[in-house]
Amino acid sequence: MDPVYASAIFLFGLTFGSFLNVCIYRLPLGLSVVAPRSACPGCKRPIAFYDNLPVISWLLLRGRCRNCKSRISARYALVELLTATLFLACYLYFGFTLATLKYCVFGFLVLGLIFTDAETKLLPDKLTLPGLALGLLFSLLVPVHDMASEFLPAMLNLPFSGDVTGRLFSPLDSLLGAALGASFIYGAGAVYLRWRGAEGMGFGDVKLMAMVGAFLGMKLTILTIFAASLAGSLFGVTTVLVVWIKRTHRFSRRLANLEAARRRGWQSAQMVYRHYQMPFGVFLGSMALLALFVGNQFLSWYGRLWW
Repeated sequence: MDPVYASAIFLFGLTFGSFLNVCIYRLPLGLSVVAPRSACPGCKRPIAFYDNLPVISWLLLRGRCRNCKSRISARYALVELLTATLFLACYLYFGFTLATLKYCVFGFLVLGLIFTDAETKLLPDKLTLPGLALGLLFSLLVPVHDMASEFLPAMLNLPFSGDVTGRLFSPLDSLLGAALGASFIYGAGAVYLRWRGAEGMGFGDVKLMAMVGAFLGMKLTILTIFAASLAGSLFGVTTVLVVWIKRTHRFSRRLANLEAARRRGWQSAQMVYRHYQMPFGVFLGSMALLALFVGNQFLSWYGRLWW
């Protein structure tokens, strides 16, 4: 690690994190991310450049607007720090290479989608669709090294080296990853719709997984979907249990019978779960970032358990 490069990349990450906050706020509202200048949501006054320094300004102002003193969410500083940390992690993991640029772009887009989905339950096309195109484009420059490049050269008996075949089949790997990610989520949403009569997966999730597949390939896309489903299920079960315990405690004050309070609490928890719209993009995006850094190591470890 070169400390000069590392410092520069971290600072770039802070800057891009500041821009990402603009995207998270404006894209769901259909606003331009270029103009006008950033302004306080409370008093609408433009933010001076010295109050718009990533993380530092938020800390100095103690999370409040200089003019109207309205509170500014800690999300702004968190996104900036996470983006900078992610950029630095890509550099430490991939070195000063095109792969670092590729996965910094991927991390930038995924972080934006995670926080947008968490706040608004939306996954904007202006992040997912350009992300899909960039994932396919980067496959021409940074080989995906997935199933097509691993198996097709041997099946076709091509007289090329591993590096050449990797680059040759990399766009196919990227396309297959995008198709698999999108079709799996679309299929799961269709099954849920027929089973429950309500929409379980939006097209935003489909486009998000198409983007993830284009960047990561099929194997890591499958791992992302599996891990996100597990994490989402654990979150859902935990939410139901927490609501049940709270509602049972509330009903126990009115009802003399504890068993009746538990039944009422459980019915209430089920109603909350039935009507709660889970931002599944948060889990998909988080697990995609985890798969980026440890996915291949996990798959290798898991494979050794069976072979």
